[in-house]
Amino acid sequence: MIGDATRYPSTVQSPEEAVRITGGEPTTPPTALPPTPRSTSAPARVVIVMPAYNAARTLERTYADIPHDIVERIILVDDVSGDETVDIARQLGLDVIIHQQNRGYGGNQKTCYDAALEAGAGIVVMLHPDYQYDATRIPDLIAPIVDGSSDLMLGSRFLGDPLAGGMPRWKYFSNRFLTGLENRAFGLHLSEYHTGLRAYSRRLLETIPYHLNSDDFVFDQELIAQVVAAGGLGIGEIAVPTRYFDEASSVGFRRSVVYGLSTLRVVARFVLHRLRVRRSPKLTGRRPVP
Repeated sequence: MIGDATRYPSTVQSPEEAVRITGGEPTTPPTALPPTPRSTSAPARVVIVMPAYNAARTLERTYADIPHDIVERIILVDDVSGDETVDIARQLGLDVIIHQQNRGYGGNQKTCYDAALEAGAGIVVMLHPDYQYDATRIPDLIAPIVDGSSDLMLGSRFLGDPLAGGMPRWKYFSNRFLTGLENRAFGLHLSEYHTGLRAYSRRLLETIPYHLNSDDFVFDQELIAQVVAAGGLGIGEIAVPTRYFDEASSVGFRRSVVYGLSTLRVVARFVLHRLRVRRSPKLTGRRPVP
């Protein structure tokens, strides 16, 4: 994948029912995370979700950088990690959901967003637990959503110098190519689409049919295409530093090629849908944007 994500196996198994942990032992079957009521005049509840797979080496550092004074809940969804990710998450006091079978990066995010909405989130921040993205930037990331000017915010490494941060040159140029292509198709002027730090308004997640998206890495690009197709949903970005290091997850060249080709298919589907040549259910909102 061009935009690095928490390590995931190349084979995605069929989804199974999840097991939820809230600072205690797993329970089966799971129960929904209880929503916390809030008044209409209260600030939007900020919930962070972490799609996790073998993130034990970086989870604590990621957690330490989170601005806890503005975050009401942190939910980690584990995709059958083979390390101590779940144990560390429990020690940190996170709400943990465990998939009984690996559902892939996109399938993990579907569980993340379902759980965040159930918990009453007004703003959902998706943060990779691999410490590649600077969690201290979250207040700036969500500010445009808080003031109502955006519904989707991206943390862009390309508003800075990703090469200086250690991004491999082949990833740099492939990211530039795909981002340029997506900008032309979507009519946007973003510096990066392939990032693991994002924030969404509740309105957005309740509008787009993200459950129809892939369970693989291309989920992120399908979601952006859905946002553009829905119309009326603001998109913005802020600069975040680039961090590549040994413990951080990184998807290899072969998987990145698959991801790149999948992204091209997303762009083609969007163009055909927009031209009314071939309408796609994925690009039809669950409800009109108010």
